[in-house]
Amino acid sequence: MKALRRIQTRHRLKSPWSRRKRKKPLTLRRWKRFFTPEGRLRNGGVGLLKKVRSRGIDPSIRSEVWPFLLGVCDLNSSKEERGATRIWRRKVYERLRRQCKRLQRRNSSYSLAQDTDSSCSDDAFSTHESLSSDKDITEDIGNMSEASCTLDGDYSGSRGLNSESEDSDSSDENDSVQLVPSSERRDEDSTSPSSIYISRTKEDFVTWQRIIRLDAVRADTEWTPYSPSQSMVTEDKARRAAEAVVLKDYSHLEPSKIFHAARLVAVLEAYALHDPEIGYCQGMSDLLSPILSVIPDDYEAFWCFVGFMKKARQNFSLDEVGITRQLNIVSKIIKSKDSQLYKHLEKVKAEDYFFVYRMVLVMFRRELTLEQTLCLWEAMWADQAAIRAGIGKSSWSRRIKHRAPPTDDLLLYAIAASVLQRRKLIIEKYNSMEEILRECHSMVGKLDVWKLLDDAHDLIVTLHTKIEHAIP
Repeated sequence: MKALRRIQTRHRLKSPWSRRKRKKPLTLRRWKRFFTPEGRLRNGGVGLLKKVRSRGIDPSIRSEVWPFLLGVCDLNSSKEERGATRIWRRKVYERLRRQCKRLQRRNSSYSLAQDTDSSCSDDAFSTHESLSSDKDITEDIGNMSEASCTLDGDYSGSRGLNSESEDSDSSDENDSVQLVPSSERRDEDSTSPSSIYISRTKEDFVTWQRIIRLDAVRADTEWTPYSPSQSMVTEDKARRAAEAVVLKDYSHLEPSKIFHAARLVAVLEAYALHDPEIGYCQGMSDLLSPILSVIPDDYEAFWCFVGFMKKARQNFSLDEVGITRQLNIVSKIIKSKDSQLYKHLEKVKAEDYFFVYRMVLVMFRRELTLEQTLCLWEAMWADQAAIRAGIGKSSWSRRIKHRAPPTDDLLLYAIAASVLQRRKLIIEKYNSMEEILRECHSMVGKLDVWKLLDDAHDLIVTLHTKIEHAIP
């Protein structure tokens, strides 16, 4: 037995971070000690971010910590302030859900020919009136935080749900639910009837609804151990949740999967209205599923997803400018670190780095187990929270290895590190992009996330300044 244990020990993945992994992550007791008596994080949350960055979070308190990492809760807010904004967040989410249901009901009966019918005008007016009646609330919400959405204005440069005035005339009322990006609207013939915009809106939303439901019922269930309450949901509760979002074709699923699929639909539909420029694209459910496994309330999960998507939404833009930019950064990191590997990738025509496309798109969700994914994301979110809060390199403890500064691109350094870990194999054995792509896809379940983070931080220490200056 002793000999067997020695063999097993030799074959375990070694990592300079392994000792940290054995140390305690952020626990409930330590979490509480970060707060002052009035419920503010001490020192602007610096201690919290350092702890999360290096050791992760105990699963039992992830639902409390994540809103701070994702910008839902301000790092300098008091307990009273967070309680007030929580009420507004809930109201915004509930309004978005009501709007989803209205659109869904009308989608089943509207057609382009009916858009000029008087009944359409009346229905559009009733929706506009409902949104306008909450005008005072949405104005207050607009001041809540950068992560907030007002239904009367724009969000992050994208058009929201317009409800400019309670006294709008009938032509404006038809525009009360606009999902066509403002840049597209400007390209339209200004004399075109507003009913055309409504028709396009409904068509887009119908498409999103269909794809969301297909992806929801196919979602994986690796999250089950992380959410015992959801995994033990009754069949009656699961079916009621499915009926509430008009989910179909779920008879083959277990109650826990039905319930999870229904939550995916509810939150993703709300996000599609919240950010109509992006709407819904396949892959977004991969990012939301882990959040739903940790955050029990849909409205809070929605806002955490909004915070996550502030950085991730570039991955789902139709022009793929964001994806291309990130692939170029991975290329620059590898070129700066290992010119021989870089030249080999050029030689085998893999210089576009398409072989790491999936890693960028869903942020290692397919290559890592769920627990490993959460560890990586938490380190990534801690870096992004530090940057949002203006915490510079000097604020980080010397105990952080080599004092690697926080970066918005930790994910990209981790992706580059995963490729560099296989440099010898790639150079000696692979002579085409397809072979390298297969190797990357075969990483599933074989990566040591702590080794990956360690290597990523090494790259940040040596290359961060150079890469940052090279990015246009």
